[in-house]
Amino acid sequence: MPNRDLPIADLRKSYELAELVESAALDDPLPQFEQWLAEAIAAKVPEPNAMTLATVAHDLRPSTRIVLIKGLDPRGPVWFTNYQSRKGVEVAGNPYAALQFHWVEMERSVRIEGVVEKISPEESDAYYHSRPLGSRIGAWASPQSEVVASRSVLQANEAEFKAKFGDHPPRPPHWGGYRLKPDSWQFWQGRRSRLHDRLRYTLQGDGGWLRERLAP
Repeated sequence: MPNRDLPIADLRKSYELAELVESAALDDPLPQFEQWLAEAIAAKVPEPNAMTLATVAHDLRPSTRIVLIKGLDPRGPVWFTNYQSRKGVEVAGNPYAALQFHWVEMERSVRIEGVVEKISPEESDAYYHSRPLGSRIGAWASPQSEVVASRSVLQANEAEFKAKFGDHPPRPPHWGGYRLKPDSWQFWQGRRSRLHDRLRYTLQGDGGWLRERLAP
C-alpha cells in the first residue's frame, strides 16, 4: 500500500550558502550564467548541464522534460533531440519556450525564456558525429514519444540500424539541434527566512538588458 503519511508539508531547508546582490551581479545575463555554470561544474554538482525544457501544445497544455545543454553562445543555449518528438512538435506549433536549471547543492536556479529555432544542419551534423556510436544508432532506433509495444521493439530497431549503417551512421533527417534565443533571464539564490535573491534581466529594444530585482 502507498504511504500517504509522508511528512511532505514539514520538509524544510535553510538557505545559507550565498547571496546575489546587484553590486556583484554582472550587467549581461550570459556571462552571469556562464559564471554560475562554471561554479556548478567546479563544485561537481550532479549533471550541472541538465535543464528542464517547458513547451506548450496547440491546446495550451504545457509539458516539461529534462534535456542537456550542449552549446552556448550569445545567441542562446542549444540542445539536441528528435524533431518528431512531442517537444519538437510543440515547438513547431508554438516557438515560445522556457528553460530552467536547478543546482540544488548550490541553492541556485536559473530560468530562461524566449523563442526556439533550429540550428543549422552543419551544426547538427558536427555534434551528431561527435557522439558515441551507440547514441548515434539510438537516434535512428527510437521513434521518440511514440507508443511501442515493448523494449524488444527498440532492441530490434537498434540491431536493424547497426546492420544497415555499421560504424558510420549518417545523422537522421528527423534529429538535430534547437536553440532558445533568450529575451528574459532570471537568477535565483536561496537566502534565509525565504527572502531569496531574485534578479531578472529583460531584453530591450536596443539589444541591452534591463536588470531588476523581483520579490521572492
